[in-house]
Amino acid sequence: MRWIDTHCHLDAAEFGGDARAVVARARAAGVVQIVLPAVEVANLDKVRLLAHAHDLAYALGIHPLYVGRAEEGDVERLAHFLDAHRGDPRLVAVGEIGLDHFVPDADRPRQERFYAQQLRLARKFDLPVILHVRRSADTLLKHLRRTPVRGGIAHAFNGSEQQALAFVALGFKLGFGGAMTFERALQLRRLAQCLPLDAIVLETDAPDIPPQWLYRSAAERITSPGDVAPNEPAQLPRIAETLATLRGLSLAEVAAATSANACAALPNLKGLV
Repeated sequence: MRWIDTHCHLDAAEFGGDARAVVARARAAGVVQIVLPAVEVANLDKVRLLAHAHDLAYALGIHPLYVGRAEEGDVERLAHFLDAHRGDPRLVAVGEIGLDHFVPDADRPRQERFYAQQLRLARKFDLPVILHVRRSADTLLKHLRRTPVRGGIAHAFNGSEQQALAFVALGFKLGFGGAMTFERALQLRRLAQCLPLDAIVLETDAPDIPPQWLYRSAAERITSPGDVAPNEPAQLPRIAETLATLRGLSLAEVAAATSANACAALPNLKGLV
């Protein structure tokens, strides 16, 4: 079986700079492609170089939780970078961009301005987008209707069924990962079960959003630091088992469907798997 992890921050400090070992474990588990989204201008070239070094894919963007430390000229810098690498077959999207309405002190108007500007870049360069969606689905959808783009992925989706179908109607796939493995995630598991299969892609968001078997409480992280490895792309097939169980499908069926969906959402992936 062949899997695609549509969201992994391989440049994160949690991996200790050992990207080669992380990718090797992923490939041993059947993960044939991994998408690396950037989060700020400072790491645009880092994710690009990682993708080229390990035959992966990448996306370029400014994450909503990083706009507070972004400079006013950073969207223009992103535009220049997208232009410089527009012919790169490993560049698959503008991302990670979007809105985060969960963090209490976030500057929402600034987030929204950066998001709108980056949607315009996605239109200019005819690229799909990878969206950060955290309690912000309706506002994200409002801007997508104003500035239609070439679809993409609503990453770590956890909204309502109505919101999910609104993203699907605009050409988006919905990212499901470790959060789906928790038995108490009733709404998310219901969505994974009832949404059209062709709307779902798989992701780890590694090293974040660990599946249930890797999760540690805040107290455990303090008392026993370092006793559990970070989430990583090699966990994707086991995460997929939850989706297969919820939908009554075989793992092979889930692998085939979600990989095809990933390539539909990010068309440049087709040449990389």
